[in-house]
Amino acid sequence: MTPEPDGGGEEPVIPAIPPYLASAVTDAGAAISHNLHGQRMGRKGRVTRERILAAAIELVEKTDEPVTLGAVARTVGLGMTSIYNYFTDFTELLLAVLEPVMGTAHEEYFALVRDYWSDDELEARSTEFVRSYHDFWARHTGLLHLRNSLADQFDVRIMHQRVNSTRPLIGLFVAQMDPRGALGDTAVLMATTLMTGIERSITLATDRRLQRILGTLPGRREENLVEINARLMELAIRDTRERAAR
Repeated sequence: MTPEPDGGGEEPVIPAIPPYLASAVTDAGAAISHNLHGQRMGRKGRVTRERILAAAIELVEKTDEPVTLGAVARTVGLGMTSIYNYFTDFTELLLAVLEPVMGTAHEEYFALVRDYWSDDELEARSTEFVRSYHDFWARHTGLLHLRNSLADQFDVRIMHQRVNSTRPLIGLFVAQMDPRGALGDTAVLMATTLMTGIERSITLATDRRLQRILGTLPGRREENLVEINARLMELAIRDTRERAAR
């Protein structure tokens, strides 16, 4: 199969996204060597794919209008034929966008839970985690709300992504609650219920459309929510540890 032509002309402009996310987009694309037609991607092909991903992120985060492959194509100045060289449909594009975004989660809130929290530091560590988790949602609110909306509409590929991105985090909280596995499924159910509740409340708090409908702005109310969720997390971990120790 012949490689994609690199072509010439001026360098294409990549839509503006935060530097840390731009780096993640580039890293995530490094493992992709061929387009959907089996052609090996050259430099220009890789840059084009990165432009598509960056445009999708920018559109999802900056507009409440439905984002489609066509809208992304118009943003980067490509025809639909060119888009289909890289993505078969919008779900596939969204999954490709989610990969680098969720990759940054491991450097942010995932990293906070990997070491065991002592009983004395539960309050502080719970607060640190919930604040980081909230901030992550606030930064990527459009993308994460779109993902959850499509999952709620039973898009199976998106449902798998949502579950697979949360399952390791639940496992880390099971390790915080019951490191010896004394309670079995009880600790798993507690961790699952805890994270489901925290995600749901933060989902509502960071929903731009809901904020406009209710006439609310981010501020003290969100800080109160962080404190409440952190308190619930502390109590859940402490209570489960006590039950496991009996």
